[in-house]
Amino acid sequence: MRKPSVIILSGYGLNTEEETKTAFELAGARARIVHINDLIARPSLLDATQIAVVPGGFSYGDDTGSGNAYGNRLKQHLGRTLERFLARDTLMLGICNGFQILTKAGILPGALIANNNARYTCRWADVEVAGESPWLGGITRMSVPIAHGEGKYYAPPAMLAELKKNNAIALAYAEGETARHFGLPFNPNGSLENIAGVTAYDGRVLGLMPHPERAVRFTQLPHWTLVREDYARAGKKLPTKGPGLQLFRNAVKYFA
Repeated sequence: MRKPSVIILSGYGLNTEEETKTAFELAGARARIVHINDLIARPSLLDATQIAVVPGGFSYGDDTGSGNAYGNRLKQHLGRTLERFLARDTLMLGICNGFQILTKAGILPGALIANNNARYTCRWADVEVAGESPWLGGITRMSVPIAHGEGKYYAPPAMLAELKKNNAIALAYAEGETARHFGLPFNPNGSLENIAGVTAYDGRVLGLMPHPERAVRFTQLPHWTLVREDYARAGKKLPTKGPGLQLFRNAVKYFA
């Protein structure tokens, strides 16, 4: 099977590019990290690329609002290039700050605003698939970590209605194993209708606040030692992969 080519953007405070690269490589892709300045200088780098990713972090220190400065940079310097990229049968992913960036760049609808608790929140959450996307095949529910201060998804009523009409609400926070185990509210930030991720371009572009790249190995689960004991007592083989890996495998499978 031919391995799809992945470009993962970096620069100006993005800081999860290495984890994201590892996740794609575990899934069977060829991934490389490219600084946004290098892509601006050589936009043709996207011509031979099937998957583009904006990973998580704190671009420009969130000084002008999460994702705002980096999103404007994408829009002003790479807007037409990304339009041509997305006109092809390609995939695009925005994780956490990357999701915020893609909304600010106008590639994804809606906005991410301050959490209801007015604090940076770092924990695990459960999400369920609410829409259709090449990224989400075979996934119904998964536990994934979150780490953000402006992760509350908001869209005005007309836009929300359009999202529902287009089946573009991709993920929703849900009651699940992680929330129950730690006694936490299942919606960690107060997102409108519990929205954790949305899509555009017929599902080919996905933005989500949780970090699936931090849940690709079993030992990354917050309660893996407890689960390990349960498996040992039941005589079951211990898993090695985490729930987030399927999302990256789906992207590779799309180009098989």
